[in-house]
Order: sequence, then structure tokens, then C-alpha cells
Amino acid sequence: MIYPRIDSRVNPYRDNVQGKANEPITVAGLLDRAKQIVQSHYPVGTPDWTLEEIYNRLEENAPRIAIIGGSADHPAHIMDYQTSAYAALHIWKNGGVPFSFSTPVMCDGTAQSNQGMSYSLQSRNAVAQMVVNQLEAHSYHGAFVIQGCDKQPLGVVSALAHVDRVRRMRGEAPFFATFAPAHVLQGGTIPAEVYQELEEVAKQAEAGGETDIAYDVRDAMAYILQCTSNTAFQGVLTRAVERGIISKAKQKALEKRLAVATCDGKGGVCAFNGTGNSSRHLVAGLGLIHPRLELLTAPPTAEQVQAALDCLATMINDPVYGVANLVAANIRNAVRIHSASGGSTNLVMHLVAAMLYGGYKFSLHDLDEIHHQYPIPDLFDYSLTEGRDIFALASQCCSGTSRGMETLFYELLENGVPMDVDAPTVTGTTWRQRLADRRSLSAENVRHNPIILAKPRRSFSGVDVLTGNFFETAVVKISGMPTHQLEQFDEKVAFVLYFENEHAANDSLLDADLIDRLKRAQVFPYAHLQSMVRCNCPQEYASLHALEYEQLFEAMLAKEILKVAVVIAGQGPVAYGMPEMFTPMQHINANRQLKRLVTVISDGRYSGVTYGAAIGHMTPEAIEGGGILYLQTGDLLHLRLRKGEIHLLDEQAFRRGELVCEFAAVKAARKALAEQRLSAMKRRQRDVAASNRIYGHTDAANGVVPIPIYEEAVLDYRTAVVYPDKSPEGE
Repeated sequence: MIYPRIDSRVNPYRDNVQGKANEPITVAGLLDRAKQIVQSHYPVGTPDWTLEEIYNRLEENAPRIAIIGGSADHPAHIMDYQTSAYAALHIWKNGGVPFSFSTPVMCDGTAQSNQGMSYSLQSRNAVAQMVVNQLEAHSYHGAFVIQGCDKQPLGVVSALAHVDRVRRMRGEAPFFATFAPAHVLQGGTIPAEVYQELEEVAKQAEAGGETDIAYDVRDAMAYILQCTSNTAFQGVLTRAVERGIISKAKQKALEKRLAVATCDGKGGVCAFNGTGNSSRHLVAGLGLIHPRLELLTAPPTAEQVQAALDCLATMINDPVYGVANLVAANIRNAVRIHSASGGSTNLVMHLVAAMLYGGYKFSLHDLDEIHHQYPIPDLFDYSLTEGRDIFALASQCCSGTSRGMETLFYELLENGVPMDVDAPTVTGTTWRQRLADRRSLSAENVRHNPIILAKPRRSFSGVDVLTGNFFETAVVKISGMPTHQLEQFDEKVAFVLYFENEHAANDSLLDADLIDRLKRAQVFPYAHLQSMVRCNCPQEYASLHALEYEQLFEAMLAKEILKVAVVIAGQGPVAYGMPEMFTPMQHINANRQLKRLVTVISDGRYSGVTYGAAIGHMTPEAIEGGGILYLQTGDLLHLRLRKGEIHLLDEQAFRRGELVCEFAAVKAARKALAEQRLSAMKRRQRDVAASNRIYGHTDAANGVVPIPIYEEAVLDYRTAVVYPDKSPEGE
């Protein structure tokens, strides 16, 4: 499959001899190394990449294709060298000129609970900026992207969409790309002897009357072993040390043996449906992944890489397949696939960013409009305890019984969701053409433990946008809550338990006696406890309202009437880089009693869920004067999750049994408190290196992108998209 020459008046390698003097040795070096790497797996034949031939191809404007990988200090990129080798050799064979560079990729798991998490979101924009720099400086025409985890995938999508938009504005050839996600890393197995020791810890806890510890240890043992489960073990084992069940040395020994048993030596994207795999599903939904490379259990073969690269021949020079156009043409598909698969909350922000980088006007409200234009059913029966993780889905795809996102796309259509079947994809064909082949397309083809479903678990799924009387927008992942859980928190009133930052929250949430301390200190007023019973569980009011404080508190705990909103402020993009609240959420999840009470609310980010709702991305953020700055412990919030609302309530009215929303008076009364908190947040900002703080960016509802990106995004994605054999809509 020979690539056509690039149809563009611009070719700096023709008009400037310096590039043709500098770059041939980099191409030859890449190909020489590639031959050494793959020679035992894939016959290359006699090399024909002389410096003269490389020079000729550069002069003639043969497609210059960058192989973009990630840094090998991230598990997803350990095998990039092999995939890059296959790609480089085939690009050359097809008449192109291969180049290679890698981006730094921070691992969110590694960065959890340390200062690095404040750089995670910023790294997305940094990756985008670095990729744009390299593509523009070396004048590459297209890219083969080895997609990793965390912020790198959407950072690269944003960069390529932006370069495509800039090139088109300059009258140059469209920028093309195809993505090759890293394979899925199989979850580890707890070694038998460690499993037995953990069971002994549970038994010791039971013998000592600490049944909550026993329950939480066994609950953690039920999950596949992964970096996130190690955090769960850390939380419950810390409580076991505090209660004298095990020693600190025993805790550290167990953590060590669990950690070293977690990851396979060939790396990959972790098997849980976090940001890494959600990005895989989303980028596939954007039409950017060839199906031969989408869901693998091992690094791709040469033949799989070749299949994706051969398709570029039909895409080169065609504006339909420019990255920005692919992203906008598939935006509805991507939102609906992300919703139906229960994708990461983080990605609603990253998807908005990708659209803005591509030059399209887009915000969280546009995404929410697409999400709710038609009901999106829950078609993803994912579980980390029942053999239905993403590695299992990849295994089904590799065995030929599922087609991954093509299957999900098909089942959405079958369930009445209108998908854009005429949108182009990197196969050089539309979704309609891809789905014409019905082999293994139906979800019903998977007989044992299906993850993608034909019949929905329920009629709704995805990330919802919330509004309220003390904030403009926030997001909640309702898809992460089974219906019975949702009903335990929806239309309930919760007490605020306020923390000015994540560090304070982590310290408190690891305290095994937190609930008892709240009870002993009578942090929540007695009259409000009584009113909460009347609101949250009116059928119990007659029997409970006259109990003494401690008895009432205990009864509300036992019957799960007491609800608490753990509010973690000062975590937004400007204040602290918008770190994930994964660690406090895991500390809550590792506490059987606490997790059934708690909803978490923050201006920080989320990628996972708690038992109660996980509400994040709140705007305006605290340091920008948002209403979250003014809340304090003991405040009352009315959670209306299905209606997409949260409101601060008037306390006096609540004591009378009325739900009256009131924030303006509270804000005015707490001006001094807000100023004190702002001062502390600004001092804390200095924890983050000044070079990497997020200034001059939009807020979370607008993707947290640089202001110039936002200002130059003027195209209407509804009318400015080019489809195969069609003119732009609206012309």
C-alpha cells in the first residue's frame, strides 16, 4: 500500500537544505534500530534506507510520519520500542519517512498522594504544547500514536487536532493520524501465602470485635490486584494498626508483597475502567483507532500495526480524515460511547478540551446536551470482582467473540440511540461501512461473562452535570452508582464535613475513630439530626426523634439515615493544579461504615467513585470565589442527583421541616472566613512549581485550556464538519 505524496505547496525539506542535512541520519538510525529489534520476529529483508533515498523522499514530499510514544517510566509504554520498530519499518515500506519521538507521561497512580498529582492536569496541556512544537518544528504530516494512560491520550488528540486546524487555516495539507493503544495489563493475583495472612488479619479483627476491619480486609481481597487496590489495602491496614490488630512492620511487609505481585513485566494499561481505558474507549469512539489495535492483551504484532498504517494511504491529503474533522464528526458518538461504558469523570473535561483545540466552540453544556439528547442506556457490566474487567473484554476481542467499541456502537443503535453512522474513521471508511460486517458484532455473541451488553442494566448511564445555588457547574458519575445506592443518596439532606484541602481530608478520613469523634463532639446539632430523620426517612421519625443525642446518632448510622457531604475545597486548577481526589475516596471506600454515609464534593477531579456520589469539577473553584469557599462543617446540602441539583439549605427553615434554599445571606455572613481561607490557599499554591501552575486558562466547565485556544475556537461543530462525499453541513 504505497502512500501518495503530500499535496501541499509547503515543503521545507525541498526549500531548505538544512533539514535534509540533519534528518536523514535520524531516519536511518530509527530504521537500523527497528531492524535489530524485530529481526527475530519479522523478516525485514535487505535494508534500502540509504541516506540518498531518505533525502529523495524528503525532497519529493513523501509523507513524514511521526511515531509518537510515551516515556518508559510509565507502565503503558514499556513495550513502545517494539511497536515503534514495527511502525517505522512499515511506514518506510509504504513509501513514507518515519520519525520517532516520545512525550513525558506521568503516571497518576504513582503521583497519587504526593505533590506530583498537582501537575497531572497541567501535563495534558504540556503534552499538547510539546507535541505541537515538535510537529510544527520538524514539519511532520501525520502521526502513528502509541496511546498510553492518564492525560497523554487526550493531550495528544488535542495537539493533533490543533495542528490540523492551524495547517488548514494556512492552506496546507490536513494532518492525519491513527492511534494504537497500549495493550491491557492483566490484574495481579494475591499470592496464596499473602492471601492466607490477610485472612488471618480478618479473623483476628473479628475475634477482637472489630468486624468492620474484617469486612473491609475481605472486601479488598475480592478485587483483582492493581495499583488502586493497594491503596484500599493501605487504608484498612492502617486502621488495623491503629486498633492494635497488626504491627506497623506487618503492614509494611504485606504492602510490599502485594505491590510486587501487581504488574506484569510487559506493562500495559491497568485493567480497571479508569482514565486509561476510558480514554481508549473514547478515542475509539472518536474514530481514531483501527479495530485491529483497539483492545489487545499483549503488545501488537507486526501485522496488526501494518493494518492500521496501510489505511493511511486512503486518508492522506483528504480533509475528511484530518484529525480535527474526525474529532468533530464523531463527537456525538464519543460522548454516547463514553456514557454507555461508564467512562471516567475526568474525560468530560478532556473531551471539551480536544474540541476547543480543534477550533470548535464547545463546553461542558454542549457535552451535557449531547448526553441527554437521547437516553443513554447502561450497556457495560464491568466488575473488578467477578471476572469482568477490561482485560477480560480485551480477551473477548482477541478471541473474536467481541469487537469492542464496534460492538458497543452497534448495541447503542439496537437500543434506539441515534449514532452518526456516516462519520469517518481511521479505517478510511465510515462506521456504517465498518458495521456492515456483522461477524461477532452483537454483544450476544459473548456467552460467558459478557461485559458489553445487548440488554441494558438500566435506562441511564454516564456523567451528569449538576447546578446549584452556591455553584455554577459540577459533574457526577451516576453510572458508578447502582440504582439502590443512588436511591440511598438522591433527594436526601446531608451534613457538610468541610476540609480546606486534600491533605487535611486524608488525615481525618484515615482516622479509625472519625465517626465516634463527630458523635462525641456533637458536631451536628441535635435539632438538625431530628430534622434529617424527618426528611431522609420520614417513616422512622416517630420512633427516633425523641432519642437522646448519642442514641439518635447511632440509630441514624445503623439505619443509614445520616448522610455526610465530605467537601474538599482548594483543589481547583488555579489553587492547586486540580489533583484527583482518589486517595480520600479510597480511604472512604476502605471504611465500611463511613462509605455508606458519604458523598464527596470538590473543586478537584475524580477518576473513580465512592459508594455515595462523587461530585467534582465544581466551578467557580474556591480560590476564584466560588460558593464552595463559603461552606463549613454542619451546613446542610439537599442532594437532588437525578434532577441535577445540589442546594445549600436555610438552617432555621430546615428545623421547621422546610427545604428552603439560601446562599446569599450565608456568603455575606462568612466574608471574613472566606478571606482567611483564600489567604491560606494562596500560601499553599507555592507548593506547586511556579513554572507549572495553571494560570491564564479556562475553568473546568470549559476544558481548562489556555485562553488563546478558547478564544480561537469559533467553528460550529454542527455545521463545520466534512463527511465522506459530502460538503460541509449547512452549505
